[in-house]
Amino acid sequence: MDQQQALDLCDLVLQASRADQTEAVLSTEATALTRFANNTIHQNVAEEGVSATVRAVVGQRVGVASSTDVSPEGLRELADAAYRLALVSAADEDFVSLPGPLPYTGKTDFADAAAAACGPEQRAATVAEAIALAAAEDFTASGACSTGLIEIAVANSLGVRSAQRRSMAEMSLVVSGAGGSGYAHTCSPRLADLSGGSLGRIATEKCRASRDPQPLPPGEYTVILEAEAVADMIMMLSMYGLGALAVQEGRSFVNGRLGEQICGDNITIWDDGLDPRGHRLAYDFEGVPKQRVPLITAGVAEGVVWDSYTAHKEGRQSTGHGLPAPNSWGPVPINLFVAAGDSSVADMIAQTRRGVLVTRFHYTNMVHPIKTVLTGMTRDGTFLIEDGQIARAIRNLRFTQSILEALSCVSLISREGKLADYVWAPAMCVDRFTFSSATEF
Repeated sequence: MDQQQALDLCDLVLQASRADQTEAVLSTEATALTRFANNTIHQNVAEEGVSATVRAVVGQRVGVASSTDVSPEGLRELADAAYRLALVSAADEDFVSLPGPLPYTGKTDFADAAAAACGPEQRAATVAEAIALAAAEDFTASGACSTGLIEIAVANSLGVRSAQRRSMAEMSLVVSGAGGSGYAHTCSPRLADLSGGSLGRIATEKCRASRDPQPLPPGEYTVILEAEAVADMIMMLSMYGLGALAVQEGRSFVNGRLGEQICGDNITIWDDGLDPRGHRLAYDFEGVPKQRVPLITAGVAEGVVWDSYTAHKEGRQSTGHGLPAPNSWGPVPINLFVAAGDSSVADMIAQTRRGVLVTRFHYTNMVHPIKTVLTGMTRDGTFLIEDGQIARAIRNLRFTQSILEALSCVSLISREGKLADYVWAPAMCVDRFTFSSATEF
């Protein structure tokens, strides 16, 4: 459906609601996936769906109901369900109001026509390029390639009316063989950025280089983190500490430290829903316009992101970071960017006497949010560097490391970067990074 049709359905909910305040969110998706393993495509799926979520407010009681029935009668029943849930919910003394309308005159359509129209034949051709490179060396390729179009409309009884759409194109690939494995990944709103040949070359070269990995004792090393690993680390940092709810609940690493130096002065991180390098959004899931929010500037904790709930508690305005209701996380940055430097991964390797090159992390978990201690494992391409060259593949290592401490000893940052889901990040050379244990693979 077009944007006006979606907003008309939201208006139907508002008209039917008996609540003091009502919010209607309508989401439509048309997504498709091509999955492959052992050098063979084994699944093609495509799905089109629509869902509606209604948030009803009665005094300070809030009820949320969702449905995939967007017929007029279905939406009226949904509005009534949310109202009845609000009536039996406990009052939230911190709830003030749904957000009111704010001006926005920018672009709302971020869809790439090629990504939206991509069919199974085109995805299969992209996958085939990667498989051919792996098969040529008797390796096996596995992964998935997906494309799609997402549309979101939000309206509330205070006058908010927003509609937007965006596209997505993504491919992840693991090439394995002879005891080694290599990984490559691309995600973008544009289909033109998706190259099976490029991903296949990266993953195949990593696999070839990572054969016969040798053990390395755990300990503190100079570590070169490629962009995927940096993005994982920054996303965990933001989830657990760069939202206003975490600060209000006293569980953020910036509590009592705003305006202070918390990491190296070469680290700058911000959130910007309109930066074309990311998955652009004009509005959040409450219909509040997105804005650029400085989070860490030259190592100084500068701010956090806000939704209407956390902002109203302190007489502030939302920064456009509301997530779909119900939401226990609070506001979270989902369009993160890390400032680039003037180096490259090749330069970092050449300048490292002895260290470790990490392709990506796996199974990361936050151990201590306030101290930002993160644990996880390396995966799909971990290498020992000696005298400025990659010496050999090493077995994967588990790390237990404070993110802020790692960001306090970054000596080099690459000029090039990449988008990894919610974070655009460059590669980094961290002078002191702790591996806490070794593995057998």
